[in-house]
Amino acid sequence: MLARVDARLRELGTPEVAATARRFFKEPVDPYGVAAPQIRALGRELYGEVKAWPLAERNKLCTALWKTGKLESGGLAAYLYSRFGKQCGRCEFQLFERWIDRYVKNWAHTDAVCTLLMEASIRNEPELARELAGWTESKNRWKRRAAAVSLVKAGRRGEHLETILEVAARMMEDGDEMVQKGVGWMLKETHEKRPREVVDFLEKWKERTSRLLLRYAAEKMNANERKRVLG
Repeated sequence: MLARVDARLRELGTPEVAATARRFFKEPVDPYGVAAPQIRALGRELYGEVKAWPLAERNKLCTALWKTGKLESGGLAAYLYSRFGKQCGRCEFQLFERWIDRYVKNWAHTDAVCTLLMEASIRNEPELARELAGWTESKNRWKRRAAAVSLVKAGRRGEHLETILEVAARMMEDGDEMVQKGVGWMLKETHEKRPREVVDFLEKWKERTSRLLLRYAAEKMNANERKRVLG
């Protein structure tokens, strides 16, 4: 199956799309040059074949996709596994964490794993959200970003506010730009359902955190809220 997927991606890839993909990242990436809609279509196709596989074989295939180091293969693994979102719990959460630790090397892979997979595990087993606070101490910038991005959809629903603010507080002075953007994104989405709490939180931090983080968090605020947060 892995050889078939590799051959299909090479067939679909173009130098033009690969060059465009490289421009999106400051980090080096290794793309086939396959557009996102084609990756999603391939994921749907693969799902039809692997949906009846034993769990261990499914995990083995998706991990093997990550091991290739190819940009689209990581995205394909995340998209394919998201089709099993209702089955994701603690064991899958731990599998996804290993992927972040070992294979995730850019913001696109981080965000795919977090918004598609970590989010599913947390929705099914809400107590897992508490484990994200510990990720904020990681030396791995992508794992720190993941601590925030894994809560983006929960914040959008108005859930896990206490954990969201704890995760944010632990990284408000993080010097990494990609982490700052992740925290800002999480707070921006949380603001929609919990505006008072988010604005109050940011107002306390505005002299100690980055303008970049504040601008991201304030994108959907009204004029009065923006004035309180941005000055």
